Amino acid sequence: MYFIDPHVHMVSRTTDDYEIMARMGCTAISEPAFWAGYDRGSVEGFRDYFRQLTEFEAKRAAAVGIQHYTWLCINAKEAENVELSREVIAMIPEFLDKPNVLGIGEIGLNKNTPNECTIFREHLELAAKTDELILIHTPHLSDKYKGTRMIIDMIKENSKIDPGRVLIDHVEEHTVKLALDNGFWCGMTLYPTTKCTPARAADIIEMVGDERIMANSAGDWGPSKPTAVADFIMEMRKRGLSEAKIKKVVYENPLGFFSLSKRFQFTPPEQRGE
Repeated sequence: MYFIDPHVHMVSRTTDDYEIMARMGCTAISEPAFWAGYDRGSVEGFRDYFRQLTEFEAKRAAAVGIQHYTWLCINAKEAENVELSREVIAMIPEFLDKPNVLGIGEIGLNKNTPNECTIFREHLELAAKTDELILIHTPHLSDKYKGTRMIIDMIKENSKIDPGRVLIDHVEEHTVKLALDNGFWCGMTLYPTTKCTPARAADIIEMVGDERIMANSAGDWGPSKPTAVADFIMEMRKRGLSEAKIKKVVYENPLGFFSLSKRFQFTPPEQRGE
């Protein structure tokens, strides 16, 4: 079965990871902008990073037949530096006409601080002004619910943002309904030990169904597995879920959300001779 990984940080992965993902059925990915393992010191550092996302990673993916898409922002961990954050937000429009850019993300909260909220709102303003999709990072904290609630409340403050054009990521059992009930798309991140395991993600599908929900591997600097979506497919098969339901979660839903972007030009695998 083909699948799309809607959130994976391939700048932290090897070329071998790309190849393994392709062999397991990954046909497209989207890569949000995120933390580099350290706080960058200038807007030029982000400009170089955005070039990597929009140029180099697209070539690495294409070499193994994977279509690469990306998102642009300054992430929540670096949003404490409000001055730098505003410089980066002002620079982002330079890259919004790149063919593989889907929108603004992953923006959100890290420690639920006032500065993070300020920069989150200013990202929302940019997305509204440029009519971009939005990808949301929810905090990895014991108060994830509080952070998710804060994010949703801030989005609702902005009447120009359509929840149907926003993906709230890293949902878990206690936040998934909050996202879905407010009209958002949501993503489950599959990690070996934190966030959702494939088994927990399958539990969530059995709990809330398959509408406006998808799964991703994140595949970042820490313990993670870029083939986690394939593991999730196997877990759902073991439970006897239908192939149609599985395909909807791992392929059709991300395809449907990404198709809301004016720059999303996807070629289905069957049309590529795969």
